[in-house]
Amino acid sequence: MDSSNIYDKVREHYSTASRGTSVKYGEAVAKSFGYSDDELANIPQDANLGLSCGNPLAIASLKEGETVVDLGCGAGFDVFLASKKVGLSGRAIGVDMNDDMLARANQILSSSTSATDNNITFLKANITSIPLPDNTVDCIISNCVINLVPHADKPAVFGEMHRLLRPGGGRVAVSDILARKPLPKRLRDDLAMYVGCIAGAAQIAEYRVWLEAAGFRDVMIVDTEADLNVYLETGEDGKRKRADGCCVPAGGDGGCCSSKTETAPDFATASNGCSVPAGVVSEKTDLNEFVGSYKIFAVKN
Repeated sequence: MDSSNIYDKVREHYSTASRGTSVKYGEAVAKSFGYSDDELANIPQDANLGLSCGNPLAIASLKEGETVVDLGCGAGFDVFLASKKVGLSGRAIGVDMNDDMLARANQILSSSTSATDNNITFLKANITSIPLPDNTVDCIISNCVINLVPHADKPAVFGEMHRLLRPGGGRVAVSDILARKPLPKRLRDDLAMYVGCIAGAAQIAEYRVWLEAAGFRDVMIVDTEADLNVYLETGEDGKRKRADGCCVPAGGDGGCCSSKTETAPDFATASNGCSVPAGVVSEKTDLNEFVGSYKIFAVKN
């Protein structure tokens, strides 16, 4: 797939995603990837678009007064959370290339009444080239975004991370979707699967090589074993359903919903981002077979 075409499709897809999704859907996805009720209660609801594949803040260890940058910040979900951890003496900077996402993030910020949100800035940039000075950032986070960067450009992301971070302790805390095994051609070549965060997933070994080549040490890449089928099976009401619209019973297998139960959403038109469009995979496809949600941590030398 051509890189320019990938960027165009990603922009188009996430412009649609910027219009929002139901609060219940966003909460259900976030909780499935480790966000707490307290975290979700302490940020603007409109910032959570259900695009997470993990919780990078859980491994970031942010401290008062630090500067944190979120690569591919979207509507600012993790930026609003990070701003509370670094406080008014710190800075929380969101970076995104999508005008519609940034417009939503800035609108939410302008409406915020939280004093700590005064330390937030949103910047427009591609995450391979960020208009910030060298050696000025304490922590870089990212949530389900690097997989969207074309394969040839991915090493540049890690190089840019290294440039921005302070020496001797600047750190990377990322949640991303990585491939558990080589993806079949039908997935790799499908743009819908690419913008759905699947086809662009790098191999685990590649991620490690890119980080170490950029100058990072203490690289940790851990499979969270979170269930990625949450994207396919969560309805707008926040309830889990199978792809055929039947309920997924709590605690195990079971029968189908009654005929009156709301069916699962049409993922070809759903507003959420990291979900697989209808028709791309069969209802029997288990996304967890091919890809997983990973937490990645590394320190700048």
